[in-house]
Amino acid sequence: MKKTKIYGLSAALLCVSVLPAAFAEGTDTTELTEEQQYQAWAESFLSEISPQKGTITLPGGIATLEVPENFYYLSPEDSARVLVEAWGNPEDELNLGMLFPANYSPLDMAAWGVTIDYEAEGYVSDEDAADIDYGDLLKEMQGDTRDISKERVKMGYEPIELVGWATPPSYDPANHKLYWAKEIKFGDADENTLNYNVRVLGRQGVLVMNFVANMSQLGEIEASRDEVLALANFNDGNKYSDFNPEYDKVAAYGIGGLIAGKALAKTGFLAAALILLKKFWFIILLPFIWLKNLIFRKKDA
Repeated sequence: MKKTKIYGLSAALLCVSVLPAAFAEGTDTTELTEEQQYQAWAESFLSEISPQKGTITLPGGIATLEVPENFYYLSPEDSARVLVEAWGNPEDELNLGMLFPANYSPLDMAAWGVTIDYEAEGYVSDEDAADIDYGDLLKEMQGDTRDISKERVKMGYEPIELVGWATPPSYDPANHKLYWAKEIKFGDADENTLNYNVRVLGRQGVLVMNFVANMSQLGEIEASRDEVLALANFNDGNKYSDFNPEYDKVAAYGIGGLIAGKALAKTGFLAAALILLKKFWFIILLPFIWLKNLIFRKKDA
């Protein structure tokens, strides 16, 4: 597996006042300005992570990435450091790593990344893909979001609004890959939040890839999306076409369920409060009620 160090370092500062505690405790910074402290920490941080390119088998061995020269991959451990130490997210379980565009280091202000996870929820049937009215689904999700926003305010959080599709859902039935993006507004924030999702369907679950970026970066994300979609694939034995109905588990939802937030079914509405965001921001996940409504509506029909 080829490893390539990334040397780019933005001169722009993040929030200097929240330098990682480990660096602050282990280094004498009393003679340094805040900018110098950040610069020293940033150089140390970048020297300790190991970007990788080429063929990468993801942890667990079920899928492989073919990372081209214009991207790089970080291991789960390195990705956790980026998400927590550099981007200010709370600690969580390790994912399967992250992808980054090669023209950015993780510390560049304009940097964006793609988190990678796997959800072994079973084989997701795509039989409903052609029948989904995404306009109707959006209206329902917006209504549910208004209800959830009221609960957030009661809990002391800022209100949330699902503005609309930043990119409408699109499913590729030949390659069993799906993407969509939502534009979300939190409180009185000057810039809306981008929640961009990619899903790769497999025999026993779904490869989950989420872009961690700002709304202003939508054009750049759109330009890179197809390449990101193409570089991730399940290995033999785990592909969608390997599904055996006699032995394999079938998920309780279809394509509509993925878009409606089926991942929250395991944790419930209140527990699933956050997903990863860049630069010390946080975003609520797709609410469980979207999935619940979709599933119960299907049962009633």
